Amino acid sequence: MRIGVDRSRCIGAGMCALTAPEVFDQDTADGRVLTLDAAPAGAAAEAARRAVGLCPSGALSEVPPTRENRDRT
Repeated sequence: MRIGVDRSRCIGAGMCALTAPEVFDQDTADGRVLTLDAAPAGAAAEAARRAVGLCPSGALSEVPPTRENRDRT
């Protein structure tokens, strides 16, 4: 799995960092999302999927596998 992040849409709610702290953090300067692991696996991937669904601004997405990134996930 790969995670897409659009920081320009982020409102700093922090649901991502609370739900998947091994994958996301918040910038101390502006509160917006920071990606710690763009290709989480196992339990971290499941937590990241939950965070994508909980994000109130839609700043997070699950990136579908492509030929280019399939081998990296």
